[in-house]
Amino acid sequence: MPDHAATARRFLELHRPGRPLLLPNPWDQGSARLLAWLGFEALATTSSGFAATLGRLDGSVTREEAIGHAAAIVAATELPVSADLEAGFADDPAGVADTLALALGAGLAGCSVEDFTGRGDDPIYDPGLAAERVRAAAEVAHRGPVHLVLTARAENHLHGRPDLADTIARLQAYQEAGADVLYAPGLRSLDDIRRLVASVDRPVNVLTVAGAPPVAELAAAGVARVSVGGAFAFAALGAVVEAATELRQAGTYGFWQHASTGRTAAGSA
Repeated sequence: MPDHAATARRFLELHRPGRPLLLPNPWDQGSARLLAWLGFEALATTSSGFAATLGRLDGSVTREEAIGHAAAIVAATELPVSADLEAGFADDPAGVADTLALALGAGLAGCSVEDFTGRGDDPIYDPGLAAERVRAAAEVAHRGPVHLVLTARAENHLHGRPDLADTIARLQAYQEAGADVLYAPGLRSLDDIRRLVASVDRPVNVLTVAGAPPVAELAAAGVARVSVGGAFAFAALGAVVEAATELRQAGTYGFWQHASTGRTAAGSA
């Protein structure tokens, strides 16, 4: 296994504004090996994609399951791996810090912590508490020989609060609290993304949601990382739905065209 500190350091170095790191999100060890074989430089787990492999919805995975899954992805390749740790599996900063200690123990190069509470009536943490949670995470992530790359996520745009000014203010506070990378999933407007990048002094990650600008435009805007979230996992499930529907309704086997490609890739990875 590569040196943990060196792997984490390499992961941070891959965040180059204007030359964004393309960060795909595998959902199991097989997809991790496949993505490594395809030439990606780093990987990240997906909470929604992993939950789907368990027959659950996003947000229903336990901390122990998430850390175990992350460790399995780390073991699958020699690439740096960042983990989607949702809200840190705790409301209080001390609980988030405990989760970060487990992330370090899993061999991760990075992880993300979001400000989504999981509560429909009050979906986003108070700004002060949200910043304290990031500060507690950063203290654990950066206090030892391994500089775990901490991504702080502002979830407004995924939960019915498309307030760009508040999102930027939150990410600025998370930057001050010690986050290494800043992330506002759900942004689609190139002007909004440019404004965010210009308002902070940390690498910015953009999620490839439908309608988001292509990578070349994100690069020109100064974005440093582009991730896919659960999209690859659900694209794979969509292919299964199409294949199964063809078999049941048409009784034909056109899906073998893609299956042959997948089988060859699996054998090569």
